[in-house]
Amino acid sequence: MSTRAKSSLCVAVGMSVGLAAFALAVWANAPHGWFLAGSKPAEYLVKIDREAVREGRASVCLQDRNGNTEGFGTLMQQIRAEQYLGKRLRFGGFVKSQDVKDWAGLWMRVDQGSNIMAFDNMQERPIKGTSEWQQYNVVLDVPKDATGISFGILLTGSGRVWLNGAKFEVVRADVPTTGQNSMARPAAPVNLDFSKN
Repeated sequence: MSTRAKSSLCVAVGMSVGLAAFALAVWANAPHGWFLAGSKPAEYLVKIDREAVREGRASVCLQDRNGNTEGFGTLMQQIRAEQYLGKRLRFGGFVKSQDVKDWAGLWMRVDQGSNIMAFDNMQERPIKGTSEWQQYNVVLDVPKDATGISFGILLTGSGRVWLNGAKFEVVRADVPTTGQNSMARPAAPVNLDFSKN
């Protein structure tokens, strides 16, 4: 049995997307360099789709297996942060969707050990229903003490999404960030009397 086959299941420790925690990571059938994870990764499948093309390039498709899945699946990568310390990163690509009943989105997370330092999963601007190719981006700052970066596409509930033309790149400081960043937290509590909406 190959090393890749032996590693088809593993526990993904200390990783979260939104409120749900990753349970298992599945390498089987994922494109090289990527793996399938989530709260219920076994209920999702991923494949290269050579019919859903954009500008002549094949796409990757993430979909639930049974049409009534609860939980989420994500196709993702994890990398070390060292070459991106102090920089602003953008993960983006073109996504189309079919019958997404809950929501889907691109996501990226910056960690320091087991602590989340910056995060965006597009939950506030979700992909829903059926849509043609649209470009989406998530942009986060990487603090100088970050240790890891995770990114991918996620699908919550049933449906399917395709990702094409994915890019992971350093951008200028004038490109706005899209997610929550620990460096942007206030230094002291605010609005304790709820006088501001």
